[in-house]
Amino acid sequence: MFLVLLRACLLTLSLCSPAEDDGLVQEKLFLSSMGLWSRPKPSHHAAVPSQMWKIFKQASKQTVNDPCVVSEYGVRGNIVRFMQDQGSLISAPAVHSFNCVRKHLFFNMSVLEEVEQLSLAQLEMKFKQDLLLLGPHVFSVDLYRVLKTTLKGVTHESSRKLLQSQTLSPGAHASVLVNLTNLAQSWRKPEKNFGMQLELQVMHLNNMLHDHAYVQIPDIHATLVVVSLNPLQCRSRRKRSASYYLPVTPSNVCKPRRLYIDFKDVGWQDWIIAPQGYLANYCHGECPFPLSESLNGTNHAILQTLVHSFDPKGTPQPCCVPIKLSPISMLYYDNNDNVVLRHYEDMVVDECGCR
Repeated sequence: MFLVLLRACLLTLSLCSPAEDDGLVQEKLFLSSMGLWSRPKPSHHAAVPSQMWKIFKQASKQTVNDPCVVSEYGVRGNIVRFMQDQGSLISAPAVHSFNCVRKHLFFNMSVLEEVEQLSLAQLEMKFKQDLLLLGPHVFSVDLYRVLKTTLKGVTHESSRKLLQSQTLSPGAHASVLVNLTNLAQSWRKPEKNFGMQLELQVMHLNNMLHDHAYVQIPDIHATLVVVSLNPLQCRSRRKRSASYYLPVTPSNVCKPRRLYIDFKDVGWQDWIIAPQGYLANYCHGECPFPLSESLNGTNHAILQTLVHSFDPKGTPQPCCVPIKLSPISMLYYDNNDNVVLRHYEDMVVDECGCR
């Protein structure tokens, strides 16, 4: 409900304190619930991977019974991040200057909140060119964990540990997947995260490539797919009842009222990818005596309306409040330009009652 309150503060000053800072406080509260310390300002709008769109569309379906399972990866989770590589190219040794490329890979795992439980961290390395177009060559891909580093970088073989070695022929798939869940768990402590080294070399099919023969080495793009679970934001999805479809007949009785929140109205369209807005609704109306069953009143509310009928000045009517809410999924850029998919509880008012 933070977002509903935020929009109310920004657009209807009569409902909130007139101080300008109040809206900023509400915004900060909601951003904090998303694991953000400020409103993201993407340096560039990175393309959303097709796999992320698929997960988002699946999570947005009301038929999904357990929103805390990412079926595409077969793990529990309600937060999916596609982390961008923050590393850079490393100068290769002279002997391999023609046919070897080294790259430092670095992924900032400290963006995960302490409460999050890491379920999966999968490295996806994709080649930007079709290997068949680069000639009849075999490419070796070696991935190392960096154990320690100096100002000069990784200076000794003892400073790194081989994680995986793979050979790619011209007909191979143009991507490499590596499960790094255990390693990524240790990276949540920044002092233990020195990143990785990727070494890409080219060899002739008969392993007799001349040292000075130049072969184009394909560009490679690395992404870390991280799935985590925030148990505080994870409940079984509830099916919306018929009351979700708001009645159109005018009435002053307590019931859900239509409220569509467009993220442009609060200036969030630059970093929220999808949805562009959603039907949040709100509760408004009277709780008259006698309370009917449709008003979902508690025993306390029923007695309060009874007392109010005798003493309207001394005892107020019960309040019209949300009693049933449903979740939505949001796709957005975080403070590190990562693409994030997150599941949020209690974002849509489905039913109201007198309390």
